[in-house]
This record gives sequence, structure tokens and C-alpha cells, in this order.
Amino acid sequence: MTTTLRDGIAVCTLSCGLRLAIEPIAAARSVALAWLLPVGSAAFSEAEDGHAAMLAELIQRGAGGLDARAHSDALDRLGVQRSTSVLTHHMQIGATMLGSHLHEALPLLASMVTSPLLPATALDPARSLALQSLEGLDDDPQELVMLRLKEHHLAPPFNRHGHGREDVLEAATIDSLRAGWKRLAVPKGSILGIAGGIDPHVVEAQLESLLSSWSGAADEPKASAPPARGSHHEIHETAQTHLAVAWDAPRESDTDSMRERLLIRVLGSGSSSRLFSEVREKRGLCYSVFASYSSGRDTGLVMLYAGSTPQRAQQTLEVSMEQVGRLGRDLGRNEFARAVIGLKSRLVMQGESTGARAASIAGDLYRLGRSRSLEAIAAEVDRVSYDDLVAYAGARRVGPLTLVTIGPAALEPPSP
Repeated sequence: MTTTLRDGIAVCTLSCGLRLAIEPIAAARSVALAWLLPVGSAAFSEAEDGHAAMLAELIQRGAGGLDARAHSDALDRLGVQRSTSVLTHHMQIGATMLGSHLHEALPLLASMVTSPLLPATALDPARSLALQSLEGLDDDPQELVMLRLKEHHLAPPFNRHGHGREDVLEAATIDSLRAGWKRLAVPKGSILGIAGGIDPHVVEAQLESLLSSWSGAADEPKASAPPARGSHHEIHETAQTHLAVAWDAPRESDTDSMRERLLIRVLGSGSSSRLFSEVREKRGLCYSVFASYSSGRDTGLVMLYAGSTPQRAQQTLEVSMEQVGRLGRDLGRNEFARAVIGLKSRLVMQGESTGARAASIAGDLYRLGRSRSLEAIAAEVDRVSYDDLVAYAGARRVGPLTLVTIGPAALEPPSP
């Protein structure tokens, strides 16, 4: 096990194959971890779409020889706040606690990964919760339209939303779920980020001992077909139309990723953004509008959302895309300054949360192969000048676009 220290973050690979990043924060009393396991929605076959959601619940139902109540009580006595969530490439186990309790909590948390009970008695409750989550999407059209946008814009299996399919959830057996966990919950392909008031060497040594017998490697999922893209509409006879547009953007490792991040802040982040000002405030076309940029290891994506009335939805779409096109022509210095300040303010707030730092260094290790400190990220922001961003905005081209709408009537697709 060789540990490298960069920007105050210790990074190593344990003998089992797990990649580990630890950021000691002297002033923090808490410690948080983000454990990324290659058990994401894209890791399963189409006939297993939804197994990740059920497993995220099942691994909380006892582990390491302790039943669900005993395991939960043991974590509660240590004050461990925990969660599980399904992402595209990973399942994330998150936990936050006092730093003084990490030594006792790590065996309990590690057992959720290496020796979960996955009891047959918990199958039906886990199935019921997964079905409720899936059915609940109909009551949240804003989330639904964004999930549908991902389904159509990205290639399968990376276009799955993690909730699964009803028929798959209904048919899942405990044996198939156990087999999936055994196949995918392996150290090679897993990443663990830990941040807070801890000694990295002590934590490394404990994890090396705890996980010495854990073994296995997971194959990375590959695209099985081209993405659908284009324009798609779902009829909902409601008084609202929800629209979402997506286009490709730089990966996190691309040199333009920070420029894209600043540009999309100008476009659609907050009440001073172009979309909020021009579409909502000046014209009153919609009640909600924003744009966001997500940068992955292999792809990047910009998604734009607006919620409007059916009568104004088409104009909302047209004016929104007009604002996207304008970015390359009249980007102002004040807009640039607000974007920089907003991004740096977000970094400051992230620095006050050990949970945010743990997730960030784990995500960086996956997307970049290295973990960045807040200071290193701030330096990347500072390296983008106003002239740099203007030049990038002028040369950047948007397209091809994917449009998804939910409401009474379909819209005419926008021009790239």
C-alpha cells in the first residue's frame, strides 16, 4: 500500500483493490465518508433494472452477523447518520459521525459492504418501497421530465434513472439480488472518500485490516445502443407543461470543464441568471426555469428545465434557447464576476461540510483519477479570465439537442 499526499489529501490503493482518499480537516469534530460501489443502475442487465434500488434498501437490513435491529442500534449508539443512494455508475453509502466514533463505526459500515445479511424476510418490504418510489414519479412531473430527458439523451444502460421498472421489481427474487451483490460489490472498482478530524494513517491501517479478505473486480458497463435523442412528449392533461432540453458538454477532465461550469452559472443558476431574468422576470413566461451542468468521467451534460402553462410553453422554450445562443455574443463582465463569486461561495460552504468533502474527493478520484482540495479547485476558477470565457462562449456550439415535454400538447423542437 503506497500513499501519495497531494494538496493535503492522502490517496492510496488498499491491498484488496479499494481506492481510498482521506482529507484530514483539523478544525472539524465530525467525520464523513462516501463509499462508492460499482453497483449503480448501469451495472445491471435490462432484466435487472431496479435491482440496485432494492439492494440499496436491503443492505441496511442487517450485516456482519447482526440482524437489522441490532446493526441499526449499534450505529445509532455511535450517532452515525447514514444513507444509501443509487447513481448511474455507483451505489453510494454515506455516513457522518463524530470523529472520535469512526474507529468503532468502520467495522459496522464495512460489514454492510462485505457481509450484508440480505434477508429473505426483507425482500417484500424492500420491493414495496421501491415500487412506491417509482409510482411517486407521477406526482413529481419536474423530476419525471428530467429523468425522461436522461433516458432519451444518453445511451443505454447509462440512461437509467435508478428507480427501475415495475415488472422487474415485481419479479425480483432474493437469490437474484444476492447474486447481483456478490458479483458487483467488489473492491476493484470501489472508491472510499473520508473527510474530517482524523489521522489518515490510523484510518488506512484499520481499513487495510478490515478489508483484507474482501476480493473481486467488476466489469465496467458499456453502451449497448446509440442514444435516442430527438423530441419526445408525454401527454398529461394538467394545467402545466414541463419542458427539458439537454446537450453534450465537456467531461470533468477536459480543459474546458471549468469554463463550461462558469458559463452555465451565467445562463441558469440563481435569480441573477439569464434564464431567470429574461424568461421569468421580464416576460413572466414561467414559474420556474434553470440550467445545470454535470461533468462525468466519460461524458458531460447540460440540462435546461422550465415549468410553464400550455399556452406559454412554446414561447418559454424559444426564449430560453435564445438566451443559450446569446451567451456567445454579449457576455458581460458583471455576469462573469457574479459567476465566479457564486462558484467560490459554493466552495466555501462545501468546505464547512465534511459530508460534501467526502463525496467530492471520492467523486474526483473516479472522474479524474485524483482528488482535489478546495484550494486547488478555487485556483482552477481563478485561471479562467473574462476574456477566456468570452472566447470559449463565442466558439462553443450547442447540439444536437434532446427535448422532452410533459403536458397537454407537444412543442415544436428548438433549433440548435
